[in-house]
Amino acid sequence: MLQVTNLGLRFADRKLFEDVNLKFTPGNCYGVIGANGAGKSTFVKILSGELEATEGEVIFDKNKRMSVLKQDHFQYEDEEVLNVVLMGNKKLWDIMVEKNAIYAKTDFTDEDGIRAAELEGEFAELNGWEAETEAETLLMGLKIGADLHHKLMKELTEPEKVKVLLAQALFGEPDVLLLDEPTNYLDVEHIEWLKRYLQDYENAFVLISHDIPFLNSVVNIIYHMENQELNRYVGDYNKFLEVHEVKKKQLEAAYNRQQKEREELADFVARNKARVATRNMAMSRQKKLDKMDIIELAAE
Repeated sequence: MLQVTNLGLRFADRKLFEDVNLKFTPGNCYGVIGANGAGKSTFVKILSGELEATEGEVIFDKNKRMSVLKQDHFQYEDEEVLNVVLMGNKKLWDIMVEKNAIYAKTDFTDEDGIRAAELEGEFAELNGWEAETEAETLLMGLKIGADLHHKLMKELTEPEKVKVLLAQALFGEPDVLLLDEPTNYLDVEHIEWLKRYLQDYENAFVLISHDIPFLNSVVNIIYHMENQELNRYVGDYNKFLEVHEVKKKQLEAAYNRQQKEREELADFVARNKARVATRNMAMSRQKKLDKMDIIELAAE
């Protein structure tokens, strides 16, 4: 459904990641983790199409729908709350806008009637008649009461706006859902509501979160961004920590062995390259040193 192939991104002379190959499939819940500045949010922006990768490609089924949690809390200041949620399904929203514009005409033509009938059919196929009820249910679940549904976004508080944008992302059960820090501004009650919602979610979602208990409760696959790579771990965050710690110790041991070997090789070369009797052996060890794949430890 959603796949990335040979994906890489550079900013000027800085490499964020390279050769990323992975696939997101329905029914799985993915957590993307890594140190601050590793490129997690940037990676999600590439998945959504907001940013272009330096290399590689993102493949997404054009017949499927992707939804992204918006981060700009002031994007919809002059829109009604309920409409902002409905905009989460762009295709449905565009049909509603065009349909309403046709019905508002005073000089309604035969062509308008034909087009309106087409739109009504598409509207029904997208469960348009249940759309407002679903949007209202999402808002109510996030404690955005009915008295706020027809207010403008600019009349809401910052935490209320965040909840509306979360409802917008969830609206219509998209095939792929991208959530970057969705628990920000949410209190314990609403974090629990979102947790239950995602636990019952049947499609794929990708989640970035620093809330470890929340991650543990909803994801079953972890992608860890480190050293310009995105590595896959099956299980929740705690399982990732367990496996990653073992891998880290193995890497450190291999690094220490290699460092010792490099020091011994360099020392032999330095002591023997000038001597005729041992020059060939020194050159051989220098070639081995030059060809060695250097083991790097993750930056702390």
